[in-house]
Amino acid sequence: MSEPVFLKRTIVKQTLWSEHLQEERKLRIYLPPGYNEVLSYPVVYCQDGEEFFNFGRIATLAGQLIIEEDIEPFIIVGVEVNVAVRTQEYAPFGSRFRQYLACFAEEIIPFIEHNYPVRRTPDERIIAGDSLGGSVSLHLALAYPRLFNRVLSLSGAYYPESRDIIALEEDLSWLDINMVVGLQETDYQTDTGVYDFVQMNRDTKALLESRGATVSYREKDGKHLWGFWQKELPESLLYFFTP
Repeated sequence: MSEPVFLKRTIVKQTLWSEHLQEERKLRIYLPPGYNEVLSYPVVYCQDGEEFFNFGRIATLAGQLIIEEDIEPFIIVGVEVNVAVRTQEYAPFGSRFRQYLACFAEEIIPFIEHNYPVRRTPDERIIAGDSLGGSVSLHLALAYPRLFNRVLSLSGAYYPESRDIIALEEDLSWLDINMVVGLQETDYQTDTGVYDFVQMNRDTKALLESRGATVSYREKDGKHLWGFWQKELPESLLYFFTP
């Protein structure tokens, strides 16, 4: 299959005003090959939207999966973030965390559903993220289970504060999460300290399973980098889109 076939898609850039964050938020929307407004589509929402498109090459990968694997076409929404306040928005101890969750669930989702023919049930939405984007995706599902029950986590940064929040849950039988972490992520420096992401993800997997969640988990050779996550994205997406 030639590369030009995969490029026959549309990427739309839009901006919305967030009352919760009191600022504009930029979105990138991938419309699959053969997109037709009279149809309806599953949707993948991505944290770090700019990086998912530029470094994760998610639009190209989606086209390959749709054409080569014959999976159902889907829409992708990348929610961009200002790196300077990323931790404040994505981490549960961040000063903008609650506002960001509310912006995502109460402003971004309605905006997309008003403007694009995406399906509106939790099993037709996937919420995805890398590192802190993975953990905030899970926090969104915990805070808004009527919106999200499918989470795609690439080397999720499940800091102790995140695990404390998960531990408060009694029944997560509604949650389906796909987790991957790189085996070379045992000593990774973040802006809040040095963490063993492998152990962090193992502990979170056990915690989620103890609450009844469905967890698809894998450890692969890889570092805390987009080079690793890009390679793992197809398998993670296929998990949700293969019957």
